[in-house]
Amino acid sequence: MVYILGFNGSPRKYGNTFKLLKAALLGSGKEGAKTELIHLYDREIKPCIGCLSDEEGLCGYPCVIEDDMREIYDKILKADGFIIATPIYWFDVSGVVKNLIDRLTALENMIYHSGYSWLEGKYGGVIAVGNDEGGAHVISTLLSTLVSMGVRIPPWALAYYSGKEDVIENERVMMDAVNVGRVLALAASNKNVKRWYVEDKTLLNEIKDRVLKETESNVRIQKNLRMKTIKSLKINQKAWQAP
Repeated sequence: MVYILGFNGSPRKYGNTFKLLKAALLGSGKEGAKTELIHLYDREIKPCIGCLSDEEGLCGYPCVIEDDMREIYDKILKADGFIIATPIYWFDVSGVVKNLIDRLTALENMIYHSGYSWLEGKYGGVIAVGNDEGGAHVISTLLSTLVSMGVRIPPWALAYYSGKEDVIENERVMMDAVNVGRVLALAASNKNVKRWYVEDKTLLNEIKDRVLKETESNVRIQKNLRMKTIKSLKINQKAWQAP
């Protein structure tokens, strides 16, 4: 069975980044794939320490850093493909996504140990979401990086949204996200595909309903905790003074 991973690079499990990623993974599931969603903010992913800058052969799998990337590496190696979804922070990916990308070098750099990148042949897709512009820049940066690591990018394996409104109301972007997941599952299954992108209102409505249900559940679990933290910060703001 095809196995597709999804990485949520947003701290929110109910925001637009999550919604598009969930729609993509449901799209993969509709094509028979097994899927798994990993919230990167729940994991400890330390910054890369640049071993290869001292000696190229020092970088490899397993990475010398002991954190949750050990588990993530193993999941990626077992997977047929993965989707990286990120909010747009200052025209680029979120910090935790940057750490993930940098740490994937340990798999790419296996070319110096086994003769090939251990990401070679995996399928990749990307999703970017933000209030401001920068989606095209983030998408192009992620895709060029993944291709440079040996990852294969199927047709239509990208989606991005710029806006403050709930993305669930934007059927075009939601359908783009569904197709990101679909094309990864189709490509990994080696099927003879005549048309990669589909417009399917029935499929879209079904997936939107499932995304909304999980989002509502995540709001109940996570949002209250986040709001308590935010309110405590507002109280502390009274003591802030300009330098």
